[in-house]
Amino acid sequence: MDLRDDCFWMGGRFAHSLIEVSDDLSRLDDGNFWAVSISYEGQVRLARFAGDFSAPFPFGSSDWNHQLNKWNSSLNELDYCKYVEEIRQAVASGWVYQVNACRVLNIDFSGTEIASLFSKILLENPAPYASYLSLPEIQIASASPELFLRRNRLQLITSPIKGTQELREHGFGKKDQSENVMIVDLMRNDLGQICEPGSVEVADLLRSEEHPGLRHLVSDVLGTLKPNLKWAEILNPLLPAGSISGAPKSSALHVISKNETVQRGPYCGILGWIKGDAAELSVAIRTFWNAKDGQLRFGTGAGITWGSDPSAEWEETQLKARKLISIAGGAL
Repeated sequence: MDLRDDCFWMGGRFAHSLIEVSDDLSRLDDGNFWAVSISYEGQVRLARFAGDFSAPFPFGSSDWNHQLNKWNSSLNELDYCKYVEEIRQAVASGWVYQVNACRVLNIDFSGTEIASLFSKILLENPAPYASYLSLPEIQIASASPELFLRRNRLQLITSPIKGTQELREHGFGKKDQSENVMIVDLMRNDLGQICEPGSVEVADLLRSEEHPGLRHLVSDVLGTLKPNLKWAEILNPLLPAGSISGAPKSSALHVISKNETVQRGPYCGILGWIKGDAAELSVAIRTFWNAKDGQLRFGTGAGITWGSDPSAEWEETQLKARKLISIAGGAL
């Protein structure tokens, strides 16, 4: 296979030889294996491949030798801090409790593939839900640590992340804990729309997980799916994910649309696979994408509450981006 060939990989599951691409969620009900990418804005990309089997990622990292310079940001530090302050005022007025404030980094890119970048990420920044998808119009390389949805027949689990710190820090503060609990409540409500009454429960609250250079605060929410739901009926009430929008979700989405100057695209969407009544879908954070328009992009963000310090939140977005940007090349 060539580095530019369309394919999908996640967690040792490799699919190749593209058959079709669709934006119709009803196609997911046919029982075939589908790679799934749904952008933050709701653009659906479903890809069906001829081959689907267990395999290590088949491409190496040696071909990633691009000379990248300084990455640009959709919001500079001053504008991002103003954004944070606007969220704080919205919280003070009772309009919203928490908002995930994001920005998109971009850099000129003359390459034709990012499969070798993904291979390098697997070596230098392994992540539990690392995923790669190549389609004719876009390539996505994600080092996501966050599970959006795993399905096994009627059993569902989502594991939102809220709270990020460097490994040298000790213990999450009240802000991180309260932020995580807010999103857990939101996910309980979201799952409650599609699960059997009384079946939604928090199986693990405020678990600390270590990842390369970072520590995250994670919770698990479980539920039993109502029978006979189609995939569109499952996904639509859950999107966009609570951890990358905010609470209440409708108010947070309004604040985000007012303040973010460019689309998030695949970043903060979902990425993974669905096959019949089984699925594993990540929240597509820590994600690069190449839309084949001469730009390589990467998204970063932070959860904002009344207790947020604007400069500290800017630095959190830098912290989340720094390791992966250094792997790709160039500087923040």
